[in-house]
Amino acid sequence: MAAEDERREKAPTRPSTGGALLWTAASLPLPGVAHLRMRRRTAGIVILGAYLAGIAALVLWSVRLGAHDAGAMTALAGMAVQDRWLLGVMGAVFVTAVLWLTVIVHSWTITRPEGAKFGQRLLGGLVVLLLCLTVSVPAAWALHGGYTAYETLGSVFDAPERDDLPPHDAADPWYGAERVNVLLIGADSADNRYGVRTDSMMVASLDTETGDAVLVGLPRNLENVHFPEDSTLAERYPEPYGFDLLLNDVYQTVAEEPDELALNPIAADPAADTLKKVIGYNLGLDVEYYAMVDMRGFRDLIDAVGGVQVRIEEPIPYGVHGGVLEPGLQRLDGHEALWYGRSRVGSDDYGRMGRQGCLVKYVAEQVDPTTVLTSYRQLAGATKRTLTTDIPQSKVPAFIELADQLTDHGDMSALQLSPPQVSTGNPDWAEIKELVAEAISAGAEQGDEDGARPDDPSASPSSSPSGDDSEVNEDLTPEEWEEMEEDERTEWQRYTGLDEPSPADPGRQVGSEATDLGTICP
Repeated sequence: MAAEDERREKAPTRPSTGGALLWTAASLPLPGVAHLRMRRRTAGIVILGAYLAGIAALVLWSVRLGAHDAGAMTALAGMAVQDRWLLGVMGAVFVTAVLWLTVIVHSWTITRPEGAKFGQRLLGGLVVLLLCLTVSVPAAWALHGGYTAYETLGSVFDAPERDDLPPHDAADPWYGAERVNVLLIGADSADNRYGVRTDSMMVASLDTETGDAVLVGLPRNLENVHFPEDSTLAERYPEPYGFDLLLNDVYQTVAEEPDELALNPIAADPAADTLKKVIGYNLGLDVEYYAMVDMRGFRDLIDAVGGVQVRIEEPIPYGVHGGVLEPGLQRLDGHEALWYGRSRVGSDDYGRMGRQGCLVKYVAEQVDPTTVLTSYRQLAGATKRTLTTDIPQSKVPAFIELADQLTDHGDMSALQLSPPQVSTGNPDWAEIKELVAEAISAGAEQGDEDGARPDDPSASPSSSPSGDDSEVNEDLTPEEWEEMEEDERTEWQRYTGLDEPSPADPGRQVGSEATDLGTICP
C-alpha cells in the first residue's frame, strides 16, 4: 500500500478538460509535448526528436530547391515518374500519417481528466476528430495524387524495353549513342470522320549530351512513301511509286489490317509502331520511339501547365465561329493553342507546320520540372487521356533530363521537308536522306560550338528563314521586281513568284539547311 501511495503522489496531475485539449492540440504542431507534460519522458523525447529531425531534413531540402538548383528539380521530377519512388513516398506518407494520428489520440487519452461529464467528453472527441482531420485530409490528398501518377505511368509508359538493346542502365540510358530520335505525332480523329489522320508528324533528333534538338517536319501530303524491304507493305505497294495514298494515311491503312500489314503486329499500337519505322526508313534514321497525342486532347495538356505564351504577329483566324487570335504577346489556353497549331485559314499546310514547330519550342522553353511537379495531377489526367507512346518507364527520367538541358542551354532548329526544298508530290527520297543527315550533322556541330558562328545565317534575328538578307528587296515596286535578275531573288521569291523575300508565317522554314527556331519563331 505504501508503494502504491508513493506512485500516486509522483504521478502528474491531469489538467482540466480545457487544458487537456490545449495539450492535445499542441501535439499537432509539436508531437510529443503532451507526453512530456505527463512525465512520459522517453516516449516524448523519441516522438519530438524524430519529428524535429524530419522537419530539419525538409527545411534543408526546401532551401536547396529554393536556391534554384535546377539539377535538384530535374532529379526530383525524374524520381516522381518512377514507380519505386512513388510507392516509397506514398508508403512514407501513409506511415507518417498513421503515427501522427496515433500520437494525437494518445495525447488526449493520457491528458483528459478522469470522471469527465458527457458534454466534456463529447467536446473532447469532436476536437480530437478535427485535429485528426487536419492530418488525414492532406495525407489522403497526397496519397490520391501519388496513386493517380502511379496509375498514369503504368498505363501510358507501359511499353517493354526494346529486345534489340541491352538492359536499361540508368548511368548510360542511351547506350553510348550520340543522339536519340523520337517521332512526335499529332493524331486527328472526329465523330464525323472515319479513322485517324496523323496530320502532324515530326522527328525530334536529340543530342544526348547537350539536349540540342533538330525537328524534322514531315508534311501530311508527302506521296510515294517507300516501305522496308521484305515487308508486306513493300509487297503491296512496290517501288518506284510506293504508297498510292498520302503519308498521313499510313497509320489508318495499317490500323485496318494490323495482322497483315504491321511491321510488328504484337506492338501495343501496331499502326504507330509501323509509322515510326516507315518514317525512319525513308529518312535514313533509326527512330527509336514515338509519342502520339490526340489533337483534341492536346488542349488539355496545355491547360494543365497553365497555357503557353506566344507572340502573334498577324491575326490568325480559326474555327467555324469566326474566332481570331489577335496580334501581340498572348498567353494561349489549350483551345487557342490547338488552333494556333492547326489553323489553315489564310495559310496552308506548310505554314501550319511552321507554327507547330514553334509550339514545340515554346512548350519546351516554358514547361520545366517545377511546372511538371506542381501540375502533376492535371498533367496525369490529361496525359492518360491523350498520350500513347512506346517509351518505357525506365527512360522517362532520362527524357526529363534532356528536356531540362534543352530548356536551359540547348538549341532547337527545324528542317521542313516541304516546298520549295522538297517536292511533296514526287519526293526524291535519296535527296531527303541527305538533307536530314546534313541537318542533324550541322545541329551536332553547332551544339559543339560556343555561340553562333559569324557566318551562320541563323546567328542574327534579322536573317530571313531562307538564309538570305530579307531587307535587300523588301520594298520593291512592280517595275523593279520585273527588272530583278533571277539570281538576285531569294529562294522564297523564286518559288512563289511573289515580291515578299520570306514567308509571313511564323516558323515557315525555307531552304535545304536546318534553321534556328529562335530566328523564325517570334
